Amino acid sequence: MKTAVLTDSTAYIPRDVRKANNIHMVPLNVIFGHESYQEEIDINAEDFYDMVKEGGELPKTSQPSIGSMTKKLEELASENFDAVIAIHLSSGISGTYQAMMTAGEMVEEIDVHVYDSEISCLMQGFYALEAAELADNGATPEQIIARLDEMKQTMNAYFMVDDLSHLQRGGRLNGAQAFIGSLLQVKPVLHFVDTKIVPFEKIRTRKKALKRIISLFEESVQKGGNYKACLIHANQLDEAEQLKQEIEEKFDNVAVELSYFGPVIGTHLGEGAIGLGWYRES
Repeated sequence: MKTAVLTDSTAYIPRDVRKANNIHMVPLNVIFGHESYQEEIDINAEDFYDMVKEGGELPKTSQPSIGSMTKKLEELASENFDAVIAIHLSSGISGTYQAMMTAGEMVEEIDVHVYDSEISCLMQGFYALEAAELADNGATPEQIIARLDEMKQTMNAYFMVDDLSHLQRGGRLNGAQAFIGSLLQVKPVLHFVDTKIVPFEKIRTRKKALKRIISLFEESVQKGGNYKACLIHANQLDEAEQLKQEIEEKFDNVAVELSYFGPVIGTHLGEGAIGLGWYRES
């Protein structure tokens, strides 16, 4: 069986890495005024944050159309793929997963397995990269999904934002009511629970919030095993690089990637957000 691996643009896997690993992608969209841009195709993270600064407002976002998804699936079928593993951002913050479920039912020429990462950004990308390696080695779709489920057992991610109002406005933050009236005073640590973004802890300063995230990471990796981690930033490269260096110097059982909150996720988090995700490889 020939199995393709498909993800969406919010995995933020660089184009050359996608190409090298034969990972296919469907883009989400960001909309500035009347102009719509396909993420990771028409607009990158650097240009996005520049446009936000120039325009003064965050854009809107939209998931891929079912039509664009069915077209992609038909293309994969025409390339003689028998099956596709489609790995998407959390169903609790986007309709992309459900749209691919619908598209998969409409295209009969290929067997579509849709996987809810229950997360986003490069943590979602880690699933796609693992799936691509397994597919290349001849694993069946069922074997690939079983491995993704295994990864999910140790998958963690925590992040902080400078201003919760973007998440509130877009309806992506569950339980935001607890923070209304204290948005300017609190730098909450957030995480995913049951596919949704929820507050983890209220913390007063950015420095303390980052320290708390690192401490949560340390609690995991000190249990033993080898871990893969990623530092994800919204136009905060220097800060992310510094944290990456500190982690690498302290732990020899962790491989750390550097990534970013691209246009779609950046729209909902705002500039200044930073996160750390990890899972146990072995």
